[in-house]
Amino acid sequence: MGKFMIFSLLWWITGNPLLALLVLLIIVYVLDRRFVGVFPDISRPFKLNRRLAKLLQELRVHSHNTSGKLEAARILIEKKRFGEAKAYLEQIVPVMEDSAEVLYELGLCHLKLGELEVGEKLMQKALSINPRVKYGEPYLRLGEAFLKADPGKALHYLENFRKEQSSSCQAYYLLGKLYNELGRKEDANRAFREISEIYRVLPKYKRKQERRWVLLSRFRF
Repeated sequence: MGKFMIFSLLWWITGNPLLALLVLLIIVYVLDRRFVGVFPDISRPFKLNRRLAKLLQELRVHSHNTSGKLEAARILIEKKRFGEAKAYLEQIVPVMEDSAEVLYELGLCHLKLGELEVGEKLMQKALSINPRVKYGEPYLRLGEAFLKADPGKALHYLENFRKEQSSSCQAYYLLGKLYNELGRKEDANRAFREISEIYRVLPKYKRKQERRWVLLSRFRF
């Protein structure tokens, strides 16, 4: 009702329903970015593209720039260009073979490319070097990767992630989704309920980044 009244007011002000709808969407987007965080930052892809273009230009001149390759790989991962990111990370590993983060990122690329066995081994190696690498995120990515191929293994990894991230709404949301896929509806509902309980006790600075999972759990997207 509130949104309809705002839309009607904007229509009256602008004299055009399409323009009023556009203004309303902009208002919703701005409020979401300020207080919720469900919608993505529409300016970020442009910033990433500019930075990546600059890095690639530098790497054509300085082909042994390890830090440049690592930053480029991380941007490519964020852009979901996992094959290109993997190529850079494979060049970095011989130089940074003891880096749990680099092994994690290379493992992630393999997982996203469907190379589950290789990705799993790299993730396990990263965890053996540093069990807290990326705050337990390897468990989360392994859980996602095996969701279809091996639900039992996915559940094992997600429960490990939940132990590492007992205050993560995302962990409980993914766990609830997995329980749903396994037909364990009661366990799924329990996991989704726990999200709201976790969220209530989070400090304010953490609430924005976790709010998305609270909303998703309520609508079961």
